[in-house]
Amino acid sequence: MKFEMLQKLTAMMFEPDGAGGIRQRYDSVDVRTLSPLVAAYVGDAYFHLFVRGRLLSYEQNKVQVLNRFSAQIVSAVWQAKAYTAIEPMLTDEEKGIFRRGRNAHSHAPRAASVREYHMSTGFEALLGTLYLTKQFDRLEEVTEASFQAISMELMRLTDKDRK
Repeated sequence: MKFEMLQKLTAMMFEPDGAGGIRQRYDSVDVRTLSPLVAAYVGDAYFHLFVRGRLLSYEQNKVQVLNRFSAQIVSAVWQAKAYTAIEPMLTDEEKGIFRRGRNAHSHAPRAASVREYHMSTGFEALLGTLYLTKQFDRLEEVTEASFQAISMELMRLTDKDRK
């Protein structure tokens, strides 16, 4: 990012509060009025951190391996597979959050199909909404089930290739 763009963003986002600090624009976050893509933005960050922390149960020395493996797990392709696996455990409300995120207008990257990308956006919107509404026990349950589903599928594919 060029410095000029950083200056514009800083001026747009931050205002002095008159007491030497920065004035907050919002006192709280009403998830019901947020764009599903904003919830997905938060959910993406949460899932990245969750996966990185979870992978430390298996490897603690090889940063490049951890980075490559975590990038694979949090990819749109694998998040779409995770959602398919966990869908039966979700409430109707959670499925509705997923649908709103999936149907939000966004552009798919080249590394995933449009369907996978939209599903991953819905998955991330669900995680972001659970995080922003402070449903941390449910968030842990959903992310752990997702991690387990991805891990099991990766092992199944690896076993299949060995034979």
